[in-house]
Amino acid sequence: MLYFKEKTPTIDSYWRSIVLFGRNVASYKFALAKTLIEIANEEKTFIKLEELAIPFAKHISSHIKKVGKQGTFGSSKFLDVCAKFSRNEISEDILVQTTIKLGFNDVIDCFHNVNCAKLPKKFYIDERKAKNGITITDNLFKLKNIFQYQNLPFEIEARWRLVETAWSLNISPTLLDIGYDNDLNVLFTDSNKSKRINITSCRDALNGYQKGKCFYCFSAITVEKKSEKLSDIDHFFPFILQPYLKKININGIWNLVLACKDCNRGISGKFACVPSLKYLERLHKRNSYLIASHHPLRETLIKQTGLTDNNRVNTLQKVYDEAKQHLVQNWKSEKEHGVTF
Repeated sequence: MLYFKEKTPTIDSYWRSIVLFGRNVASYKFALAKTLIEIANEEKTFIKLEELAIPFAKHISSHIKKVGKQGTFGSSKFLDVCAKFSRNEISEDILVQTTIKLGFNDVIDCFHNVNCAKLPKKFYIDERKAKNGITITDNLFKLKNIFQYQNLPFEIEARWRLVETAWSLNISPTLLDIGYDNDLNVLFTDSNKSKRINITSCRDALNGYQKGKCFYCFSAITVEKKSEKLSDIDHFFPFILQPYLKKININGIWNLVLACKDCNRGISGKFACVPSLKYLERLHKRNSYLIASHHPLRETLIKQTGLTDNNRVNTLQKVYDEAKQHLVQNWKSEKEHGVTF
């Protein structure tokens, strides 16, 4: 069962389905998504391939400079050229011409494919044969009209970093064992050389699954650091419980959610209370959904909560019972907007 599926998907839900659940065999999809967001800002309705090529290839080149492996395949002439550009070995003209020739072969065709089917909403129309470019649809511009638009570039980058980290370690993204740094608010993993690799912001990685809403009250939140609505990273079961739950990783991904400041630490905020049972059900659905979707957090969540649905339910129930024994008080938000996930 897909717990986060909406009866009527919003335009940002269609967008997130591409970024979060589209097939990942190379990083081209992420680079194109970033480029399209930039195009939306320029409000152009038709983009020639040579215009598309510059930001597209530069996004890939900047990532290649940090993580050399940008796909599951052995080699790629296009990625080799991007790597050379990142090392200042070739000109921008050569990069652009190579991108036009090799960079768009599959990604423009496959961008709107999710779960082996075309999405009913598209953000551009492929007109390479007739006009040597793509026509931007109103759906892309509609993204600009929603509050969540400012969060989308951060979500793309977070997803890209999770996937490319797994590729660099030569493992499936679903086998990536991820930890959370409570001080830096980042996700990290350990390489096979026992070297810690900081991956991405925890906020950026979790925001897409909450659709930019507070976990508790569904009010709008953001990952933009300068915004007054910057989300808090909240331990669902308060971190204060860690000394009493020796076998449970309270600091694990399974227990982290994004919350608005009012719910987390406002006048009637949660603080060190135990969230009510309806939120426990919501947390279980969130974790099970991420596992079922074969997200890069899958392996970590299985290790922390259990392989089967029954295992996960039992784990949460045990933690909830222990938490109630120590903290006693239940909490629920005084407000709740329309249910989003």
